[in-house]
Amino acid sequence: MDQAVVRTPPYFDFDLLREQTAELARAHAGQDTQMRAALVEFLKPYVDQARAFAKAQLEDDGDGRACAAGLSAFQDELIRLGYDFTTRHVYRAENPSTSERMAVVAQGGYGRSLLAPGSDIDLLFLLPYKQTAWGESVAEYILYLLWDLGFTVGHAARTISQCLRLSRADMTIRTALLDARFILGDEKLFAEFLHRFRREVLDVDARAFIEAKLAEQHARHSRTGASRYLVEPNIKEGTGGLRDLHTLHWLAKHIYPDQAEEEFVEAGVFTSGEYASFRRCEFFLWTVRCHLHFLTDREEDRLSFDLQRAMADRLGYRAHAGLSGVERFMKHYFMIALEVGQLTRIVCSALELKQLKSVPSLDTLLAPFDWRRRAKLRRTSDFRIENGRISTVAKDAFKTDPVNFIRLFVVADESQAALSPSVLRQIRANFRLIDEDLRQDPTANRLFLKLLTSARDPEAALRKMTEAGVLGRFIPEWGRVVSMMQFNMYHHFTVNEHLVRTVGHLDAIERGKFAAEHPLANEVINTIDNRRALYVTALLHDVAKGRDEDHSIAGARIARELCPRLGLSPSETETVSWLIEQHLTMSLFAQSRDLNDPKTIRDFAEIVQSRERLKLLLILTVCDICAVGPGTWTGWKGQLLRTLYYEVEPLLGGGHTELTRSQRMQRAQGELRERLADWPQEDLDRFMDRHYPAYWLRTDLDVIMEHARLMRDAEEQSSIIVTNISTDAFRGVTQLTLLAPNHPWLLAMVAGACTGAGANIADAQISTTRDGMALDTIHLEREFDHAEDEERRARKIAVSIERMLRGEIDVVEVIKAKVLSASRLSAFSVEPQVIIDNTLSDALTVVEINALDRPGLLYEVTREISDLNLDIASAHIATFGEKAVDVFYVTDLTGKKVRSSSREALIRERLTRVLVETQEPELEVS
Repeated sequence: MDQAVVRTPPYFDFDLLREQTAELARAHAGQDTQMRAALVEFLKPYVDQARAFAKAQLEDDGDGRACAAGLSAFQDELIRLGYDFTTRHVYRAENPSTSERMAVVAQGGYGRSLLAPGSDIDLLFLLPYKQTAWGESVAEYILYLLWDLGFTVGHAARTISQCLRLSRADMTIRTALLDARFILGDEKLFAEFLHRFRREVLDVDARAFIEAKLAEQHARHSRTGASRYLVEPNIKEGTGGLRDLHTLHWLAKHIYPDQAEEEFVEAGVFTSGEYASFRRCEFFLWTVRCHLHFLTDREEDRLSFDLQRAMADRLGYRAHAGLSGVERFMKHYFMIALEVGQLTRIVCSALELKQLKSVPSLDTLLAPFDWRRRAKLRRTSDFRIENGRISTVAKDAFKTDPVNFIRLFVVADESQAALSPSVLRQIRANFRLIDEDLRQDPTANRLFLKLLTSARDPEAALRKMTEAGVLGRFIPEWGRVVSMMQFNMYHHFTVNEHLVRTVGHLDAIERGKFAAEHPLANEVINTIDNRRALYVTALLHDVAKGRDEDHSIAGARIARELCPRLGLSPSETETVSWLIEQHLTMSLFAQSRDLNDPKTIRDFAEIVQSRERLKLLLILTVCDICAVGPGTWTGWKGQLLRTLYYEVEPLLGGGHTELTRSQRMQRAQGELRERLADWPQEDLDRFMDRHYPAYWLRTDLDVIMEHARLMRDAEEQSSIIVTNISTDAFRGVTQLTLLAPNHPWLLAMVAGACTGAGANIADAQISTTRDGMALDTIHLEREFDHAEDEERRARKIAVSIERMLRGEIDVVEVIKAKVLSASRLSAFSVEPQVIIDNTLSDALTVVEINALDRPGLLYEVTREISDLNLDIASAHIATFGEKAVDVFYVTDLTGKKVRSSSREALIRERLTRVLVETQEPELEVS
């Protein structure tokens, strides 16, 4: 083997291997099965060696395209060797006729002489019109040899006429044949195929092919996620991935079949700069793809979180300027995806126009600009609309008036027309004109503010400006966050895409499109005074991400500098600055603080200070959460935000008078008596006497009524363990209420039962009665669409809790029965943190834990809190991707705050130990 190995493609000496395999054939003459088995065993080390050399080359020079080309060259020679062996030693044609000939052809990606380490091999066995069994036998032998060597082979055996007929009917087959490349066999047969394929297919039907490929591209983007900014992208099929470059290649190849890629510039498909961009993007994507295949040892094209850090390390990215190495790698990836998108828009549009320019589309006929408005546009501006696309009247339109960089997108929004390839090319050629003079131009800023706040579709307009490269230059702070990702499981998109989607969601709420999902935001948005400030905040609230300082503080500072330039008044500027600085505050209070605690409400009111700010912050918070990604917004989060809003609003109206604890308790009991007026006085008094004063101060009246009915049912049933389940699709939760003898580990048991059922606790209110009963209200995040499925899961949890309390099952068994994959979580690290705060509540100590989420974490934490002899009054559970943020309001066993510094230190130490535990915890209940 050593003599035949070559360290450069094709990685072996063909002639030497041909001699050695001939000896192998002679040694197994007459034993076909043993011969093929021996051939496979002989060739396997060469296959492994070729992959090893290709991998070494990739790691040495970082050229993924060269790696793919080397593997393709190896595959060519291996197939040549297999064909030679088959036709010399297995199916030798002694008197070859015209029927006993074939051409072995590479097609698809392999036809472009590029083969990723884990990719399939796509082969065509091109046969003559008259066939014999010889051709089928040779093809079958080669295929079985390749399969036995571990390759995945896509294949077809067809005559020329069959290829032509199928390629006319099936665009997938036509696409594969566009890249057909001769490997070996009958060259005349292949030449005849090429001639007829071009004359009878490509020259006849280019328009249908272009329409089909563009429709296919749209469908593919929809399947893989329409945004090129998804933070776990598919580098082959995703928006801005390799397949988009392939689409450009196919469209150009169909129109110019005799041109090589490097000749597409001369043909007018690309400018020289665009072709350089094409090759640069291709180089990067092929390098990433080859590394990814070697890293996973399979055809893996999705850059999932658990692979991104390893890929960044392989490619040499290091932390710098506020970004980790993996974030810098992913930013580079998204910049490439953006560049691919720009190329796709320009070149696809140009080729489409070349073929389809005489046919107006339905979108053109229904566009907002009729012929009169198009004529007026041409007379009064530097733009015109033809075939549904905007172009400039003169080539120097941007040079003579740089404000046209902004005006163009206003026209595009008003007309809903696409940008022509020529105008996109003019933009790219004149980026230098987007300078400080334009940034300070009052007209440019007025037009931009109009586009942001009054556009037909501000989300689409901002995305077009970003992807054309204009917005990042007009607002340099925006340019810094374009393609920036945050390496966590919470954010689904890059920063710029999240901000654009926030604006889009705000626009949709204002237009009444989400009245059912966000009723309060829908109600108050038409009553705000600072509409422009709200839109600017939506656009800029995360614009300072990726810096070494708090992005809220830095963002507020950027706003104070930028807003006057955009034309905002000093009052509006101050509002934007305050909203950016506080844009996380309402979400934090709603999800992590006890909204039944008056101190929570007072603290939040002190920050907000006015009803106008409260409205603005509510709407911004809703839009911000919704724009994080699919599934991030839940009905429960909406309920928490509405509760906080309604609790705080009276304090900001000037008519609120602070009541004493005694007065508040009396008012709650009086309201309950009114609501339960049909109850016997004796039953009502008995219920009230069972509760401590804190219960009346912290529990919502509707919940108290549910508790009253549950406790009366328990008395009537003479049962000491009773549960009640109710579902609420709008709030997005299922409520489980439990009445049971108080147990120090009761909440830990509830957490364990929820883990076993695969349910997430969103919130928990814990109360203890004077007669030693626990009365807990648990809100579970809704998972199913149908109430009966939610009730079934909650019932399973309730039964598990009851059996644990009776000692029939161990909580360990319940938790271990649920196996959850931690592969995605393993890619992340969260510094464990335990915060103890006595200032957030008048009567309770607040304990907050931050940690990497994992199955059973809540059980372990609540068990430890119980072991520390702390009573949990309420628990507020939040998960932000991989990060768990759980907040517990606790007291000691005497009902007092934890004030001893040594006691605080012990709590912090014990809980931190739980959070840093990496091996499976010892789950025992004694």
